[in-house]
Amino acid sequence: MTVTTLPTARAHAAPSMSDALARVEVTYVPAPAGAPEDAPRIFSVVNAVMRDTVPVGKNQENQQQRYKFRGIDDVMSAMAGPMRAHGLFILPSIADHRAERRGEKMTHVVITMRYHVYGPAGDCLVADVPGEASDFADKATNKAQSAALKYLLFTLFMIPVDGRSIDDGDREHPVEPTPQQRAEQQQRQQRQQDRRQQRGQQRQQPRRSQRAEPGPWEQQAPQQGPRRDYLAEARKAPTPEAFAKVRAAAVADGAPDNYLAQLDQVAEQKRRAAQQQPQQAQGGQQRETPEQAEAHAMAVGELFEAARSAGVTDRAEVEQLFSARHGVKPTGATVEQLREMRDDLLDAAKGASA
Repeated sequence: MTVTTLPTARAHAAPSMSDALARVEVTYVPAPAGAPEDAPRIFSVVNAVMRDTVPVGKNQENQQQRYKFRGIDDVMSAMAGPMRAHGLFILPSIADHRAERRGEKMTHVVITMRYHVYGPAGDCLVADVPGEASDFADKATNKAQSAALKYLLFTLFMIPVDGRSIDDGDREHPVEPTPQQRAEQQQRQQRQQDRRQQRGQQRQQPRRSQRAEPGPWEQQAPQQGPRRDYLAEARKAPTPEAFAKVRAAAVADGAPDNYLAQLDQVAEQKRRAAQQQPQQAQGGQQRETPEQAEAHAMAVGELFEAARSAGVTDRAEVEQLFSARHGVKPTGATVEQLREMRDDLLDAAKGASA
């Protein structure tokens, strides 16, 4: 059997993602002995699948960072029908796998996927494609595999990204889709609608009680009459006992964790201010202004929101991750430290959704 390597590859393993991209290779394996002469070879089969492939648009949306992307489910749904119709299938394997820990919880994975693209005659193309992903749990390898497969399908079959990618003749004289293609399109639309409904339900803040009216953190529009502002009351509380009563009232009213975290930050600011008063009397140090305290409280709340978008929902776990990195709890950190961790968590969430 003759094996033909199309582009040449570098001999040494790549230490980075850019090097992995540079050493992508494609190999052709001819059909085995005895294969029918009239069976279409892989090159013509790939071309036939390309002609039947429908566009895949950016129909998915990341709700945290507000950007659209093409999901692997949509890509696989678009390719399933043409591949079955022309007798083409793909056999994946992992050629190289490297993982490293980043921080206490995050795992970063770089892999090289090897795909055998078979045609009806038994000949195949062998392509090595890199994939890279990070995750706070055990899904980093799965995400890297999904990314590699998505870009193999896009680059090998040149999947159209929108209606402009279809030939002008097809636009003017559209081909009637087959019943199978029509059914698959309806299934994709139904799945997309179900996902949008699920995301809409997840965005609704769950309440902790069956009260008739929402709390101040759930207000969507200004309401008539006074509204209790627990943050303002907490800042004005003259003693720790008075603050404890305000916090207990917020808990009873169903305040979410990020709102309680802002209340706790107010208490921490008061405690630190009380400790600094003797030093200020001796050294003339300046007290933290109310604006600075509010900015710090907002940064703490943003940190917990970013952790939730990255898949870390337990507050104690977030505090542990932050303490391992900066040596202090979020309530005792600077605004710059809080925002640095927040940005890293948002980048991790964005990479997981790509």
